[in-house]
Amino acid sequence: MNKQDFNEGLLGFLDASPTPFHATQNMALMFENAGFIKLNEVDKWELQEGSKYYVTRNDSSIIAFTYPKSKKDYVMVGAHTDSPNLKLKPNPVIKEHGVVKFGVEPYGGLLLNPWFDRDLSLGGRVSYLDSNGTVQSSLLNVAKKIAIIPSLAIHLDVQANKERTVNMQTDICPILTTNEDFDFDDFIKWQLANIGIHDAKEVYAHELSFYDTQKASYVGLRDDFIASARLDNLLSCYTGMLSICSVESEKPMLFIASDHEEVGSASTSGAAGSFLENTLRRMFASYDEYVEMVRSSIMISADNAHAIHPNYPSKHDTNHAPHINKGVVVKVNVNQRYASNSA
Repeated sequence: MNKQDFNEGLLGFLDASPTPFHATQNMALMFENAGFIKLNEVDKWELQEGSKYYVTRNDSSIIAFTYPKSKKDYVMVGAHTDSPNLKLKPNPVIKEHGVVKFGVEPYGGLLLNPWFDRDLSLGGRVSYLDSNGTVQSSLLNVAKKIAIIPSLAIHLDVQANKERTVNMQTDICPILTTNEDFDFDDFIKWQLANIGIHDAKEVYAHELSFYDTQKASYVGLRDDFIASARLDNLLSCYTGMLSICSVESEKPMLFIASDHEEVGSASTSGAAGSFLENTLRRMFASYDEYVEMVRSSIMISADNAHAIHPNYPSKHDTNHAPHINKGVVVKVNVNQRYASNSA
């Protein structure tokens, strides 16, 4: 694959993956097309040598692996599907001052100011009761520009360009409509109907996030840069996905994309959870084989690094300042926040 094809594919993947659920779904489709066999964690696995498999957890984390005859010396690549965003609160609707707005909660370490004055849409997963009395889940992507967080006019905030703080509870509520008859459950049922689900009787719960509708794109006189939301870390997801799809089934390789890295990874579908270990243990007949594989393999944690900011060079260590397009960065931390060592 040449650079242009890679970049164009990346832009498409970024636009099609506004949430971890959508990123996982898109990777699963890619693995299906590349001949990977889907596994389910609740089933008994009967793995066949020479085959390739994938499995998901919580619809937001995914593992793909080859299963060769020689099951040692695995190259494993780990990335994460989540990015900082504004998540909808469980009971989000706020009606006041002639408008309807949604209450949101910041997810991860995000810069709040860039969220103002953006055309926003909504995506994620909802759980609902169907006409048979069964609880179902479905992914939603509204796709339409449905909300905006307007800045306060400078006439009402004369200190805006000198000192500005953002109240996470009151200042960042996206505004949707002036129709005060708005009903949240009807809105969700309408969105479900748009994707062919017409029997949703009751909306039970949701994991929905706002996202900027601006498309991923090239920027610069010579298309020097790619500008997009969610580059951290869908870039690594895309790269890892393409890598494992391009290897032969006899090459030991595993790729994992985990959710919840931005908030500590300590969930069942996060990197500190049991997903990877559970999967690896089920790949081997004995504990000895499992440990032998682990000790003979390597795990690459693939994420984004901060290149030196041309306007803030003092924020970087002069001897350890990554430059854009100058190659791979190896992250090292003496407090072992990264696992890199001299070997």
